[in-house]
Amino acid sequence: MLEIRWLGKVAYSDAYALQHRLFAGSAEHLLLLEHNHVYTLGVRTDPAHILVDPATVGAEMISVDRGGDVTYHGPGQLVGYPILDVPPKSNAIPDFVAKVEELVIRALGRHGITGVRHQGFPGVWTWSVDGKLKKIAAIGVRISRGRSMHGFALNVSSDLGMFGHIVPCGISEYEVTSMEAEGSAATLEEVVTSVAELAPEVFERPAHSFYGVSNSAGYLVEDSSGRIHHAEPAQETAERRSLDRRLASAGVSTAEGIAISSSKPEWVKLRSNMGGEYQELKRTMRGLSLVTVCEEAGCPNIFECWSQGTATFMINGEDCTRSCGFCLVKTDKPKPMDPDEPRRVAVAVAEMGLRFAVVTAVARDDLEDGGISGFVDTIAEIRERTPGVSVEVLIPDCKGSEDALSAIYDARPEVLNHNIETVVRLQRAVRPQASYARSLRVLAGAVDRGLVAKSGIIVGMGETMDELKATLRDLAAVGVEIVTIGQYLRPTRKHLPVARWYMPKEFAELKQYGESLGIRHVESSPNTRSSYHARQAADGLVMLS
Repeated sequence: MLEIRWLGKVAYSDAYALQHRLFAGSAEHLLLLEHNHVYTLGVRTDPAHILVDPATVGAEMISVDRGGDVTYHGPGQLVGYPILDVPPKSNAIPDFVAKVEELVIRALGRHGITGVRHQGFPGVWTWSVDGKLKKIAAIGVRISRGRSMHGFALNVSSDLGMFGHIVPCGISEYEVTSMEAEGSAATLEEVVTSVAELAPEVFERPAHSFYGVSNSAGYLVEDSSGRIHHAEPAQETAERRSLDRRLASAGVSTAEGIAISSSKPEWVKLRSNMGGEYQELKRTMRGLSLVTVCEEAGCPNIFECWSQGTATFMINGEDCTRSCGFCLVKTDKPKPMDPDEPRRVAVAVAEMGLRFAVVTAVARDDLEDGGISGFVDTIAEIRERTPGVSVEVLIPDCKGSEDALSAIYDARPEVLNHNIETVVRLQRAVRPQASYARSLRVLAGAVDRGLVAKSGIIVGMGETMDELKATLRDLAAVGVEIVTIGQYLRPTRKHLPVARWYMPKEFAELKQYGESLGIRHVESSPNTRSSYHARQAADGLVMLS
């Protein structure tokens, strides 16, 4: 199946890392996205073709492993990365380039522009309104071991002035143009629609799925006939909070959500057990001035887990710099990091006699490393004090910082957890400061470093079963081995409403489907949370003491 994903604006480094992980797998993807200003240098780039320091014009410069010379990506440009199986043959690369060109040419034709090939110059060209032959789309691919990556960059409404700072693709004798400059009024999402509909036929992949992000104007959706169309925002509530607007743009009406005063179904309710083990663990936490995510996030399993002597330590303070619509942890300006906290966590782990410790944290976007040093120090302290303990960390995305992510990968936790939380369409509504593509990139990096990668999904916020299954396919494609799936419970009236309650049989269906994809363990039930049965999930995947 060809998995087509419209990912919206994605940092180049995130897309590059994600491509490499997908390339190393077997699933076939077409990633459609938009980048911030960046110049990429192919393996044959002539340094003389970089005319200014990219930093002076607000752009990055990144060396990549595609063919060709220097090119530009930026807002208003549709970038497509087909990651496909390519039959081995002597002319595999020119044949594949021709297919990519054909996809772009057909898409242009739908919007009134005639795209042509220009002998000896890869890419797609057009006869401009001023009578000149100009390049409208760059193409650069890599094919290795029967798989493709990289692809095309089609100028829809790009700032053509950014091309003046380089010799685009090493071609000085021709100008660059865009669909907008040639008189097309097509929006980026309209061109996404054309490319997504044409790709299965051009690449001869009749089985496919399409899912995409939402924005303030709505979202793209594929109907039962395979046609992709723009869906208008849903009805908003009278309050018009930013959360309501974001949900509406993704097609979810807060007016239709389940009232917070409504009774929960019996299969969601849990009985409290405030026995001796619970009280003892609580005293340990208070005595060491430690915070647990169990309490801060209002986890429904707190009594079960604490009565078994298990807890998830939350480091780096109690205040989060992000405002996810589902989370009870408060958003505020955080206090400085506590340098003694890692030691106290390690003491608690030792006093509790844990063999498997779970450590999470608030998002600390105020810090250069996103708070990763706290994780690294805590892992080191636990291992020094209790060498046999295995550690699972649940980390934020660190805004994609390569240095920060490398630091936590190098700390070698037994399990690296990063939650994708929801389906691609709902990302902007549910966690506006995060990114579906970036989360996949974080998990892909863990897999590339040989770590056991884990992720979590919350259901009941307005997604569909088909979207959840597509998310499971995406997690499996990047090598995730453990997934948790649980019902969303609305913490307060200020948070996202519950769109619906999932039945136990649906959780069982998602577990079976995820494990059929090769995910080694799927913990799926109404009250599952990220750390629920964490040790049991990891058992057999890592060497537990």
